[in-house]
Amino acid sequence: MSKRWYQENKRDPWRRDAKSKGYRARSAYKLKQIQEKFGILRKGDAVLDIGCHPGGWIQVAIEEVGESGAVIGVDLLATSPIEGATILVGDITEEATIEEIVDRLGNRKLNAVISDISPRLTGRYDTDQAISLELSTMALDVAAELLSPGGCFVTKVFQGAGIEGLIDAAKLRFSAVGRYSPTASRTASSETYLICQRMLPRPKKQGTAMEHLQSHLASIGIVVDEDDEESLETKVGFRRIQKRE
Repeated sequence: MSKRWYQENKRDPWRRDAKSKGYRARSAYKLKQIQEKFGILRKGDAVLDIGCHPGGWIQVAIEEVGESGAVIGVDLLATSPIEGATILVGDITEEATIEEIVDRLGNRKLNAVISDISPRLTGRYDTDQAISLELSTMALDVAAELLSPGGCFVTKVFQGAGIEGLIDAAKLRFSAVGRYSPTASRTASSETYLICQRMLPRPKKQGTAMEHLQSHLASIGIVVDEDDEESLETKVGFRRIQKRE
């Protein structure tokens, strides 16, 4: 950890405010600013937070949906319990995790899927951005599967090659799609948030969001060889996602 990073982090007003208000992460203010501008969460909503660790977005979601709402968080990392939320440890790409989420929802349908998911950073921007794009596209596929019509989806993504493919995939599934950068994001950060509202009853085009993204990547000269498993894992961070029946 560099001395410069430590000093900037210590001076960060959002971090100080989050700590004083009891939020687990400064990122809570990013969701609060998204909520203030777009009103994506309503009282009584059922919300899924993908990549919820350490829990800052869950805390904000609980505040917004109230006691009549339901908040479920899922992450590969164990997250300390938060009163008013169900927190699962699991891989969102696995069938068993999706089934557990559906089971925990009971008769309810999801109104919102939110995701501040981020890759384990390598320090190589192209690699980190590609993996982030993949994670966000995975989250979009989950949202498209589990959301009720009219629901909304929010995810973080790093600016860079391929982002337009994700946006186009989102536009096939939602009637309103746009980008938003909260002021709570670090000044030097290249992150932005994709805000997708009013999910359509059915996509405008067949295929998964991941398939649409990979088609876009191929069109701009970024090709993933689906027969080469090693390149799928190391070249750009994309891997093949089996379409669920």
